[in-house]
Amino acid sequence: MVDENTKRSRRNILKTTGALGVAGLGLSFGTGTGVALETGEASEWTREHANSIALTDETTAPDIDENSDVISDDYWIWDTWPLRHRDGSIAKIDGWQIVFSLTASKDLVPGARHNEATIRYFYSRNGHDWQEGGTAFENPLGHHQWAGSAMYDQSEDQIHHFYTATSPEPEFRQRLALGKGASLRTSPHGVELTGDQEHVIIGEADGDLYQTLEQSREQGIVYAFRDPWYFEHPETGEDFVVFEGNTPTEGDGPDDPQSYNGNVGVMRATNDELTEWELLPPNLEAIEVNQQLERPHYVFNNGKWYLFVLSHEFTFAPGLSGPDALYGFVSDSLYGEYKPLNGSGLVLANPESAPFQGYSWLAMPHGDNVLIESFENFRGLDDTSRGEIGLDEVGHLPSEEQKELFGGTLAPSLKLQLKGTETRVVSELNDGHFLPSGGSNEGANGNNQ
Repeated sequence: MVDENTKRSRRNILKTTGALGVAGLGLSFGTGTGVALETGEASEWTREHANSIALTDETTAPDIDENSDVISDDYWIWDTWPLRHRDGSIAKIDGWQIVFSLTASKDLVPGARHNEATIRYFYSRNGHDWQEGGTAFENPLGHHQWAGSAMYDQSEDQIHHFYTATSPEPEFRQRLALGKGASLRTSPHGVELTGDQEHVIIGEADGDLYQTLEQSREQGIVYAFRDPWYFEHPETGEDFVVFEGNTPTEGDGPDDPQSYNGNVGVMRATNDELTEWELLPPNLEAIEVNQQLERPHYVFNNGKWYLFVLSHEFTFAPGLSGPDALYGFVSDSLYGEYKPLNGSGLVLANPESAPFQGYSWLAMPHGDNVLIESFENFRGLDDTSRGEIGLDEVGHLPSEEQKELFGGTLAPSLKLQLKGTETRVVSELNDGHFLPSGGSNEGANGNNQ
């Protein structure tokens, strides 16, 4: 691990060179640690890889036979992420774990929740019995907020919360944002977020490396510039974010494979406060394969960089098919050659009997394995008042039936074994179970009472 003096030296270098856009020129970038960042061409998830996607026992989640535990009576719950330390370990503060979720009122039908998404937090002693805390922000940016990540800096006693600031439907313009300044007040009875927060935009699509909303309209497919996931570079100690983006292409409508142009974007902080960032080239592209590589995130294991993304059945390019699933790739470095896990990239899919039972899987480090968390999506689509239906037909059902079919809470967590380029499901845990990882027993710098 890089010591604090080295980090400060490295960040001073970043301050003086960030404005020059050195990395954006595809050059080596010295950090003062003896390690240079190479920003070469992005690895490719190819049609050949995707053509080999097949569900196996090792890549299929168990059926959810019973309704999952409801952690909120008032709100739908979907994309969820834990409070983590800089090193990526799940934080446990004075005995409490904290997670953040996208939420919306249960008065809404499930399909309307995206335009009303609000980030709320929940806390637990054991990592699976969650109590509702409240909203994460008082005055966030955007009409509503979509997914991100949260990092607790113990030395500063504050949370850096990365999220997507989104404009109203139907535009859905997406920008990457940071809310910082919140701290934690703990007691034997719970957790409270306190303190004034500053909100800043840290990234916007540039039209060169990352497709803009206006460019996407020419292709007839909604673009992506969202889901910032913070991580500390395991070798240099630099602060990075990966996010979901699209590569500008010459695609001409939804029938043109070139319009399916998902990528994993990269940004690097250029100041200590993490309020200024530079766009770097994407490190993974899925051109002519898939339009959405959602919620990209890393697990570092045995010197390997495991990159995970989510994708939908309907976002695969014409001529390809794949399930709603967690997909993954492995490399030796940030811009190394990424190889698809299990040959195709498929890591974890819903069972064929319930192809939409879960979504938004998040892989978290747990020893030599990873823990997979998700939310319960739609079950029972084979037996509705309109007979067996597809996901795109749910909105035609009566409102109450839509709500009955939607889980809207945390699904059972799964343990996944990593072995080089292969993975397999090994066990099922409690609903919404987040197991703490190493380095997570610190207190909250005296704010407990």
